[in-house]
Amino acid sequence: MTTWTDQTADRPISLTAPSGIDRAAHHRLDEAWLAAAWSHPTTRCFVVSGGQVLIDETADGRTELVMTPSFEAPLTEAHRYFLGTDDDGVSYFALQKDSLPGRIDQSARPAGLREAGLLLSPRDAGLMVHAVGLENWQRTHRFCSRCGERTAIAAAGHIRRCPACGAEHYPRTDPAVIMAVTDDEDRILLGRQVHWPEGRFSTLAGFVEPGESIEQSVRREVFEEAGVTVGRVEYVASQPWPFPSSLMLGFMAQATTTDIEVDGDEIHEARWFSREELRAAFESGEVQPPYGISIAARLIELWYGKPLPTRSFV
Repeated sequence: MTTWTDQTADRPISLTAPSGIDRAAHHRLDEAWLAAAWSHPTTRCFVVSGGQVLIDETADGRTELVMTPSFEAPLTEAHRYFLGTDDDGVSYFALQKDSLPGRIDQSARPAGLREAGLLLSPRDAGLMVHAVGLENWQRTHRFCSRCGERTAIAAAGHIRRCPACGAEHYPRTDPAVIMAVTDDEDRILLGRQVHWPEGRFSTLAGFVEPGESIEQSVRREVFEEAGVTVGRVEYVASQPWPFPSSLMLGFMAQATTTDIEVDGDEIHEARWFSREELRAAFESGEVQPPYGISIAARLIELWYGKPLPTRSFV
C-alpha cells in the first residue's frame, strides 16, 4: 500500500507521538519486580475513573496529569495497572477507582481524553490513553466468555484469567477504518451521523468485518453508508481510540462514482465539498468540523491544506 506517513510528520496525529514510555511488558508477570517498582520512591501513579483523569495547569502554562508518589496513592490492589517506565527508570501505574479523588487545593479538574489529549504532553497523553483503554476493558470483561465464571486480573492489568476453565483473556482492540474520500474534481465527501447535531460533519468510518481486508472494508463502508464506490485506497496513519476500544486506521480514498444515497441508519446526510465550499461553510457556521484530537480532522486537513477551525468542549 502507498502511505502518506511522511506527509503527516510535520503535524502529528494526536495520541500517536512518541511518549518516551517503555511499556516493559516483560515485567508484567514478575510479581517481585512489580512489588519493588510500586514501593520505589520515584514511582508515580494516577487514578482513572469512567474514562477520566485529573489534570492541572502548571505555573508556566502547561497542562499535566495529576500524579502522586505511590506511597500517597489511594488503596487498591486488584485494579492497579503497570503502564511502563521512562528513560530515567521511573515506573508509572494507573489505579482504577469508582470515582476520582478530591483535591484540597481545588485547582485540578477531571477531563476525558477528547479534551486532555490535546493539552497533555506526549508522555502524559500516552499514559492516559493506555490507562483509559485498560480501564474500559476491565470494566466490561469481568466474566469468562467461554464458561461464564468471574475472571481474575493478572499481568499487571493486561490479562484476565478464568479460575474455572483456565482461559486467558486479553484487552480488546477493534480495528476500524476511517477515510477521506475525494472525487475527480478534488472534492471531499463528508457525512453526518443520525445522532449528531445539525451541522456536524466528518469523514466516513466503520468497523472491519471478519475475513475482510482493510481495503475491502473501506470500499464496503463507503458504499453502504453513502452509495459511493471507491477505487484506489491509500493508507495514511493509525490512531488509538479507546471510545471504547478501537484502533482507527486512516485512509485517503478515490471515488469512482459521485451519486450519493445515504443508508439512513448510520448516516443521515452526506455531501461533496470543494475547499471553497467547506471554508464558507466553516465561516458561516453551517458546518462544524470534527474535534482536533481525532484522526478525522487530520485526514480532512491533508486534503484541505491547512488546520481546521477549532471546536469548544463546552
